[in-house]
Amino acid sequence: MNRLEALRDAGVSIWLDTLSRELLDSGRFAELVRGCGVTGATSNPAIFARALTGSDRYDEQLRSLAAGGMHDARDLFFAVALDDVRRAAAILRPAYERSRGNDGYVSFQCTPDIAGDAAAMVDQALDLSTRLDPPNVLIKVPATAAGIEALEELTARGVCVNVTLLFSVERYDDVVDAYLRGLERRVTAGEPVSSIVSFASFFVSRLDAKADALLPPGSPLRGRIAIANALRAYARYRARFSGPRWDALAGAGARPQRPLWASTGTKDPAYSDVLYVEGLIAPGVVNTMPEETLRAFAAHGSVELHRDRDPLGALEELEEAGVDLKAMTDELEREGIDGFRDAYDRLLTSVGRRAATKRVTRARAHPRGAGRPGCSAAA
Repeated sequence: MNRLEALRDAGVSIWLDTLSRELLDSGRFAELVRGCGVTGATSNPAIFARALTGSDRYDEQLRSLAAGGMHDARDLFFAVALDDVRRAAAILRPAYERSRGNDGYVSFQCTPDIAGDAAAMVDQALDLSTRLDPPNVLIKVPATAAGIEALEELTARGVCVNVTLLFSVERYDDVVDAYLRGLERRVTAGEPVSSIVSFASFFVSRLDAKADALLPPGSPLRGRIAIANALRAYARYRARFSGPRWDALAGAGARPQRPLWASTGTKDPAYSDVLYVEGLIAPGVVNTMPEETLRAFAAHGSVELHRDRDPLGALEELEEAGVDLKAMTDELEREGIDGFRDAYDRLLTSVGRRAATKRVTRARAHPRGAGRPGCSAAA
C-alpha cells in the first residue's frame, strides 16, 4: 500500500486545490485521478485568474466567442471556466459513482462581487447549477453572513454547496445551522434530501501565518494554532451531526456536511511540507491540496498521527499570550473576500484583453509527469 492509499484508508478524501486548461489538456489531471487517488477538485477566482493570465490556451475560444457576439467579460469567463469544470467533472464521475455521491466533486465559486448579497448569490448559484449539468458539481459560496443565508436557501432548493473561506469555529456553527435548516425545509415540504451533499471549507495555513506574525520568535505556539483550530472544528462537526435533530434528518436520508481542509500547502519553509496533511487526518474529511503537497505526501508523508498532544490547550495558551483568535479569523475572512475580488478583477481584465487579441500562440503542453515525483512511493 502506498502513502496516498493509506491516507484514503484513514478516511481522508484527496482533492486537488487547482484547476486549469493546461492541467486538463496535458492529461495531468486525469493522471492524478488515476495514479494518485485524487477524487475531487476545487476552483476559485484566484485559481482561474492564475490559469487565464498564465496561459494562452483560452485565447482561441475567447476570440471565437467574441467574434460570435459575446463581449461581456463575465459571460466570457463563465463560458471558458464552466467548460473546464465540466471536463473535470467528467473525469471525476467514476469516483462520484463509486462513492454513491459522497465524493468525486469539482466546485465552482459564485463571483466575489456579490459576496455581500444573498439574493444575488442564490440567483447566480441557481443559474450556474442549471448550466453545469453534471451531478458532481458543487457551487461555492463564501462563509459571509450573506453566504450563510444563501446556503440555507440553496440547500432548501436542492443545490449542493461548498461553503468556503471558513476560519472560525463560531462561524462554522452558523454554517451548520443554515445547512440543517435548509434540509429541514425540504423534509417539511416533502422534498428528497438524499441527493444533497455539502462541504464546509476551513482555510488552514493562513491562520498560522497570521498568528505567527503576532507571536515572538521561538514561541512554542508558532505553527500550532491552525491545526488546533481545525481540530476544534472537527470536534464540532462530530457533535453537530449527531443527536436527535440530526437523527431525524438522517432518517430521511440526509448526509452530513463534510469538513474540507483548504489552504493546506505549507507557507513557512521552516515547517514540514506535509504539516497540514499529517496533522489533520480524520475519518470523513476532505483535504484539498496543491499538487506539490500531494506529491510531497506521496514521497514521504505518514498516516501516523502527528497531532499536537493538546491542541485545544494551544488555543487557550494563545489567549493567555494576548492574541485575539476572533480578531484574526475576522480579519482573514475580510482579506479572503478582498483577495478574491482583486483576483476576479484581474481575471476579467485578462479575459477582455485576450478576447480582443488577434494572435493566437498555442502553449506547449507540459509533458506528463515531467520533472515531478510520482504518487507511487512506498509506504
